[in-house]
Amino acid sequence: MAKIAVLGYGTVGSGVVEVLETNKNSIEKRAGEGIEVKYVLDLRDFPGDPVQEKIVHDVDIIIQDKEIDVVVEVMGGIEPAFTFVKKALEAGKSVCTSNKALVAEHGPELLAMAKERNLNFMFEASVGGGIPIIRPLKQSMAGNRISEVMGIVNGTTNYILTKMSEKGMDYAEALAQATELGYAEADPTADVEGYDAGRKMAIMASIAFNSRVTFPQVYTEGITKISADDIRYAKEFGYVIKLLGLARNTPEGIEVKVHPMLINENHPLAGVKDAFNAVFVHADAMDDAMFMGRGAGQMPTASAVMGDVVDVMRNLVYNCCGRVGCSCYKQLPVKQIGETKSKFFLRIHAQDKPGVLANIASVLGNNGVSIAQVVQKSRKGGIAELVIITDEVQENNFNDAMTIFSGMSVVKEISGVIRVY
Repeated sequence: MAKIAVLGYGTVGSGVVEVLETNKNSIEKRAGEGIEVKYVLDLRDFPGDPVQEKIVHDVDIIIQDKEIDVVVEVMGGIEPAFTFVKKALEAGKSVCTSNKALVAEHGPELLAMAKERNLNFMFEASVGGGIPIIRPLKQSMAGNRISEVMGIVNGTTNYILTKMSEKGMDYAEALAQATELGYAEADPTADVEGYDAGRKMAIMASIAFNSRVTFPQVYTEGITKISADDIRYAKEFGYVIKLLGLARNTPEGIEVKVHPMLINENHPLAGVKDAFNAVFVHADAMDDAMFMGRGAGQMPTASAVMGDVVDVMRNLVYNCCGRVGCSCYKQLPVKQIGETKSKFFLRIHAQDKPGVLANIASVLGNNGVSIAQVVQKSRKGGIAELVIITDEVQENNFNDAMTIFSGMSVVKEISGVIRVY
């Protein structure tokens, strides 16, 4: 009987214990050995919960127990998780984690530690909750050259944008509902500003392109400025708005960014709604594949964690730990956002008089921005609203045009700027 320890008895930790208990017999047969939770580390006590007899408050009890084969870290955050995971690896214990912040910040170091000691450091649950995506990128697609990974990897923002699109809610109303239902934290900043998705994209880009990408290298932009008008006009053009993570491997370097995008209503990702996540991968041999499911929550995340635990147990049974380590064997440059190219959806309020549209078009053209579509949406009080969709342009050139617009008296407001896939 193999013994494991769970660090953290919150939402995910309690889910791991429940999944193991519920599916104990099938898990034992799949793993090749029975699995028992010997310890659960938490600062709290849980009187009346059967787990109470396993609760410990000192991580060193776990680290020093030679019976413990695997440590499951589901605490979240960088510290003390990083210190505890390092201690576990140093003590000869494999680790499975759901901690995206830890993996994005210290993944290569922890993978190297595991490899040196013939151990496993597994992190399937760090991206996409219950969706299997880390293992497919590292193993199933190992025969491919992956050129693009794109996805909806934050359930909170996808829920908000879905309600804005389908129910006509404004951003504040949709956020309040997401908070009430438990999809959004009391402080939703990490979700709505794209930081959560950015960490996940750093992890996936590093694996997909075999080159280290850190979270600070990921451009992030949130959804707080998306308006009901943006949603409505996007629909009229045949698009929906999603917060997308986009990673591309180009000849000039890696592009990794997270921001709202207009995506064609017929694209598979356009139909991913509410708190669901999906990752769309393009590779040379495989072509296109999409992985979709619940991207967060107690049981979906626990499912991914237990998949890693079973994998580690199989490796222990057959004495083949450490066979899949860090795959970042390249050192590719990561491009700044201004060096990348995008199409743009642009809303401008300008003076409603002859020659203004020509002036706006001239500024765009002089900065290398070509107009694909332009529509005048409203006229009120001498002000006209223009909606423009551009062809693909280098972001620095587009930003130069926006700077010029901000100094033009005929341009009253740049009401919205969103990229287009």
